[in-house]
Amino acid sequence: MTEPTIMAHVHTDSRMAPPSIGFDIGGTNLRGAVVGSGGALLATASRRTPGTESDLEDAIAEVVDELRTAVPEAEGVGLAVAAFLDANCRTVRFAPHLPWVDSPVAERLEKRLDTTVVLEHDANAAAWGEYRFGAARGAGTWVMFAMGTGIGGAMMTEGRLFRGAYGTAPEFGHMTVVPGGRPCPCGKRGCLERYCSGTALVSTAEEFAREMTEDSQLAEQIVRSYVNRPSVTGADVMAAAGEGDPLGLAAVADFAQWLGQGLAIVTDVFDPELIVIGGGVAGGFDQYIDQAKESFAGNVTGAGHRPEAVIAVAHLGADAGMIGAADLVRAAVKKELEQVAGESVSANSCA
Repeated sequence: MTEPTIMAHVHTDSRMAPPSIGFDIGGTNLRGAVVGSGGALLATASRRTPGTESDLEDAIAEVVDELRTAVPEAEGVGLAVAAFLDANCRTVRFAPHLPWVDSPVAERLEKRLDTTVVLEHDANAAAWGEYRFGAARGAGTWVMFAMGTGIGGAMMTEGRLFRGAYGTAPEFGHMTVVPGGRPCPCGKRGCLERYCSGTALVSTAEEFAREMTEDSQLAEQIVRSYVNRPSVTGADVMAAAGEGDPLGLAAVADFAQWLGQGLAIVTDVFDPELIVIGGGVAGGFDQYIDQAKESFAGNVTGAGHRPEAVIAVAHLGADAGMIGAADLVRAAVKKELEQVAGESVSANSCA
């Protein structure tokens, strides 16, 4: 029986550790930053994400060169990638919005960049950033929901990121909550992220607009968008709710209901002390969190007879993945130096 692979916490000495480079590789843009040992961004650069493997790796190399020019002492490159990785975080198995398929990305980039390279799932990298420098500092057993286009998830216990037996856990966004429901790009139907994400806000608003009888500027905007693209966005729906638009309020209330149910399911399985909400939708945290907590309390097993998880908003925003990836590669560089010196270290299995 294969034992689950666990990513261990590596303690780094912030007084000695040099800055490192972290990337957030998205389907539209790739962003890189030199990150200090305390989590501060020292320099940043970005590019549009190319559509081929070679062009993508060229763009990464260009950004690394730019960042090394700004901060020459930077060591190591960490990549936060929205992808399925192998258990050792060396190969990208599949990335829905990137050209890598069964690609030994870490090995290729190490040869090209002449430095240590660490890959990590983007939600795990963001969670690591929040654990080291943000909302989850000091937390023992906790989970992260990163909600944007979809839902990224991460689970940590006692300083360790849980990755499962084959490196793909956890996929909170693809828990089926509505059998036969809305189609999901993963190939299933009724996944949680089809009802609780930035994309879901738009889908819900479009469905509700067909039956909206009250005056709603958002409904009018949706009707116009059928003819004049681009369509409305999740941010538009959240903004409309903030202005009291009835359609916006209804869509956000539905989103909050599903979020509470999703958090309750994860809590029943993992029993976390803390739940951190991150991603683009976290910007509207105050607009939906009270309703989400009500839904959560009404769906979690044993409500009223168990300690209640704290639900908090992420602190590092869109930079969490870069910061986390940079910190992970910093630990990997430190490990390599200690091994060369003949020292032992409790090592991150993916670094």
